Amino acid sequence: MADATPTFYVLHGDDDIAIEQTVKKLRDGMGDSANADLNTDEFEGEDTTVADILAAVKSFPFLADKRLVIVKGFISWITRKGAGQIGKKAVERLEAELPNLPDYARLVFVERGELSANNKIAKLAKSHERGYEKAFNAPKDTTDWIIKRAKAQYSVEIQPQAAHAIASVTGTDLRRADNELVKLVSYIDDEDRPITEADVALLTPYVAEANVFAMIDALALGNRRQALTLMHQSLNENPRDDGFGLFALIVRQFRLLLLTREHLADGGSYNNNDVASAIGVRSGWQAGKLVKQSRSFTVEELDRIYRRLQQYDVEMKTGKIKPRLALDLLVASLSKH
Repeated sequence: MADATPTFYVLHGDDDIAIEQTVKKLRDGMGDSANADLNTDEFEGEDTTVADILAAVKSFPFLADKRLVIVKGFISWITRKGAGQIGKKAVERLEAELPNLPDYARLVFVERGELSANNKIAKLAKSHERGYEKAFNAPKDTTDWIIKRAKAQYSVEIQPQAAHAIASVTGTDLRRADNELVKLVSYIDDEDRPITEADVALLTPYVAEANVFAMIDALALGNRRQALTLMHQSLNENPRDDGFGLFALIVRQFRLLLLTREHLADGGSYNNNDVASAIGVRSGWQAGKLVKQSRSFTVEELDRIYRRLQQYDVEMKTGKIKPRLALDLLVASLSKH
């Protein structure tokens, strides 16, 4: 029985491209006949129940030998903070039912973000002879992945500096990195040349976004000179930005910092993926940076800063102050937070 084909799978992690490829192999295993579609169901985690999932996967296949059910985001939904007794009962029922699925069942749970090591469903899939569990995690430095992806998927060379520039912004969010590659491949079109850092600078606002993290680090340390240098660098690298674009990035960053600090202050999990889910960002890598940066502020400080940003926003949009002057004043005031 040790070599038995799995009847339930848990695929999780931040490398959603690799997860997608694994799911595709399972789909391909259903064959290419019309019956394959008739025997395949998909559910979104927040919009379904354990009963619906089990009813679908236990239904006898129609003119086929397998039944495939793909469920996205369900495990993280029923094990999230606040799921309460409903979530607990859902987990208990899955623990009881999954080991006894029929041989024709192929139940695939897909989770964007790595599940915790003590997640009961992931542990069951890993230990049970009819289960399969795998974490698909992106490398911390995705530069090499971007270079290989450009060559293998798009038959295009990309300079290492250009790949690193994309990686510095997208972090472990490979889907976003791939989206940037698609834009760049379309931009160079049929030109017989590699993607350069200049191409990335033109199409991807990586300098401004990456510098916002560093700028806020400088503000937290009271280093006004460094913060101003980073701000002006961002504006110089993006001459089409009249100041509103950079200001929007700063507002977004402080909003996320405030949400992160409130989450942690309320006893929320420090796990990067749990934080990402709680504050509404896609990348666990980004959430980890926000956790680290938020420690430099209290909730009260971040609340005051966010209110100040709202005031500047009104003054900029009503013409009371020029955007670039507002940014200078903003850095000067925030460095004394």
